[in-house]
Amino acid sequence: MWEANHVWLIFCLVTWWTAFPESFAAMMSTLIIPLLLALLGIVLRGASFAFRKYAASLAQARLFGAIFAASSLITPFFFGCVAGAIASGRVPATGRGSLIDSWVNPTSIFGGLIAVGTCTFLAGVFLVADASRSGAQVLAERLRTRSLAVGVLTGLIVFAALVPIKHDATTLYDGLTGRAAPLIGISAMVGAATLVLLVVRRYLAARLTAVLAVASVVLGWGVAQYPWLLVDQVSIADAAGSPATLAALLVVAGLATVIVLPSMAYLYSLTQSEPWTHSPFGS
Repeated sequence: MWEANHVWLIFCLVTWWTAFPESFAAMMSTLIIPLLLALLGIVLRGASFAFRKYAASLAQARLFGAIFAASSLITPFFFGCVAGAIASGRVPATGRGSLIDSWVNPTSIFGGLIAVGTCTFLAGVFLVADASRSGAQVLAERLRTRSLAVGVLTGLIVFAALVPIKHDATTLYDGLTGRAAPLIGISAMVGAATLVLLVVRRYLAARLTAVLAVASVVLGWGVAQYPWLLVDQVSIADAAGSPATLAALLVVAGLATVIVLPSMAYLYSLTQSEPWTHSPFGS
């Protein structure tokens, strides 16, 4: 179950490495520190999740729970910093950019905060629905209040980020306020709709709008950055590998889509079913 959450990450990194090897090397050599910190978060998250179940005391369980919570914030934050570094043009095409300044800057910090906020909000909305379906209404109400607060705060951070991005990442800002503006507008509307649905306790519908809100932000970022892979340094076309490699990668990606997506959909449908919810394994 936990590993399924990282399938997308493996696909993204392997695809970038295979299809755009030189830009991947440039990114890794420049942003190795935040990437290692994100990896540390992934490892600690998985380890603490497993160790907490077999903790010998309540104190140990709380310790592993705290590590799990902290690592769940660390990983998206540093991935957001990586995205901000790339979007602000701080990864040179030749690689070996500044190991610190490349990701310690306004765009990267806001990118990390936005990543943490969107992940927390999306997870909160899903957990509210799960708690309500399981009959844990007290927990559902607590999660609902927190999800509302996180949603409002994340929305404010997203729009506040435009101010420093305007001066720190002009190419990204021009894209966000230009061709990607409709997607940002859609994200704002469905994000607000999610908050309303949480207020009226329409949790299943809130899941759909929350996913759409987050997807719109991510897609809008990509549209704003296009056609750059490393902003202001290397375009997607210039960074592409050999045609034979790209053709083989497309075939593999197609096979992976056919094999993995149905399995993920089936797994998700099982976890959302009533028998799973009320079984000792589901709890």
